[in-house]
Amino acid sequence: MKHPATRRRWLRLSIRLLGPLLLAVVVLKIGDPEQLWESLKNARLGSLLAAVLLILPVIHLKVERWRMLLRARGHRYPLTRAYQAFLASVYLGMLTPGRVGDALRVQYLRHDMDMPYSEGLAISVMDRLCDVYGLLAFVAFGVAHFATVLTGQVMAIAWASMAVIALSPLVLLLPGLAERLMGRIYGRIARDPERRGLDRFLEALRSLVGKALLVTVPLTVASFLCNYAQGWLASGSLGLGLSFVDVMSMLAVTSLLGLMPISISGVGVRELVLALLFPALGLAASQGVAFGLVVFAVLYLTPVLLGFVAWQIAPPPIELQGELQDEQR
Repeated sequence: MKHPATRRRWLRLSIRLLGPLLLAVVVLKIGDPEQLWESLKNARLGSLLAAVLLILPVIHLKVERWRMLLRARGHRYPLTRAYQAFLASVYLGMLTPGRVGDALRVQYLRHDMDMPYSEGLAISVMDRLCDVYGLLAFVAFGVAHFATVLTGQVMAIAWASMAVIALSPLVLLLPGLAERLMGRIYGRIARDPERRGLDRFLEALRSLVGKALLVTVPLTVASFLCNYAQGWLASGSLGLGLSFVDVMSMLAVTSLLGLMPISISGVGVRELVLALLFPALGLAASQGVAFGLVVFAVLYLTPVLLGFVAWQIAPPPIELQGELQDEQR
């Protein structure tokens, strides 16, 4: 009989594989898989190469944002090491369910700077929240841009989903509320009755709401715009004739839907949405699937390859989880 933890891991993995299964169904149902293959085969390599190279400023902007958050807490992290930690976390996060990559960055900070896990986690959470709220802003623009294409029911669901996602993290930022909701559970799980780790986490997280965001917000917007420029170049390589605004709106919406825990990096979900959306723009569903696959290769597989290299050059520090007891001191 399998251990409950093993069953849970297999269940999570099975759920994450629904996306690739969905992709296979979409490819079989579009009715013209040969056109899909022709679109991919005839992609212009020059535009694809330019799209791939744009991943470098994207990574640099995100690394600098993380370093800025660290600096706001009084920590200086060397740029080279920050690159290694960030790329290794991207590599791990893309290949595993959940947000394991974010936890790995916390481990780097613990190993390199003796930073408490609670503070490193707070910085990673704020770094993630920058992405979430930046994405929501672009999704709102995208939904408004495609208002004539989306039905009223879809529009209502989209706006309601954005509202829930936007309001949920605020629980952590409101003094007193998070302590009441999370305190008792944390005390049992962490064996920390005095909740020192939780208090340190919330204090560090809330301290980052202020001047630090004046720098991290522009960096976040710039990284998203570079991503959308990659998508626009990818669409140009396929000869789709889409405008930058069209691509930006589509990628924002599909990125939000790709957050659902049924796929790795939105595989399958993104292609399904694009296959449904492209006919409304006068393009074939197969072209939407081809575009989704190219976007996946350029925006997601490229940083994974860079992360693999970083992992080999500087393997991440893996230490005993018993160090978590230090949080209770």
